Amino acid sequence: MRSITLAALTAISLMGADGYQVYKNNCMQCHTQMMTKPEALKSFKSLKAPPMIEVSNKLKDNIQTKDEDIDVKRRVVIAFIKDYIDNPSIQYSMCEPMALEHFGVMPSLKGKLNEKQKQAVAEWIYDYYEGKTF
Repeated sequence: MRSITLAALTAISLMGADGYQVYKNNCMQCHTQMMTKPEALKSFKSLKAPPMIEVSNKLKDNIQTKDEDIDVKRRVVIAFIKDYIDNPSIQYSMCEPMALEHFGVMPSLKGKLNEKQKQAVAEWIYDYYEGKTF
């Protein structure tokens, strides 16, 4: 039994990065994981960036696909997140104007995350907040 558990854990660790861990190591310094809208409004001036729940919800709301398949939409949003990590831009920001004025554009993390880490954190951002509202 012990060797099966060890083999399973080894297989999981070889599959790729843990999205939550990537978030904690690279995003959490600025993006709060969970926060209600009233809490965010109350502490808006002290926030460094929009709460991650709001980021996830904005991306899902604003990125539209012609295909109604949820898996297609998920892949498109994840691809957007991965690109935005390296190439943030005011053109592609999904923030409200007031938030963009306050926070500015996210700094690029180009070269700080490898492809597996970007994939893992993008999937985590999409999946963790599924069904959760800001």
